[in-house]
Amino acid sequence: MNTGWRADLRLKLEDLVDKFVVEGMGHAEIMKALNDEIENLQKAYERDPDPADDDTVIDEPANDWPGAS
Repeated sequence: MNTGWRADLRLKLEDLVDKFVVEGMGHAEIMKALNDEIENLQKAYERDPDPADDDTVIDEPANDWPGAS
């Protein structure tokens, strides 16, 4: 399996952290926020690993606007 994606991920994370450091945020604050958001994403994934498979999503547009008739 190609592990190049991990290097790409690391570079993108470093760029993201650098962006906020340049804007004046503290490194520790950024790392805490990243960890919090990763935890939120993990919880969402555990609840619904593939939200695209939900039956509640309607794939076609609604035709209930006044000019639709």
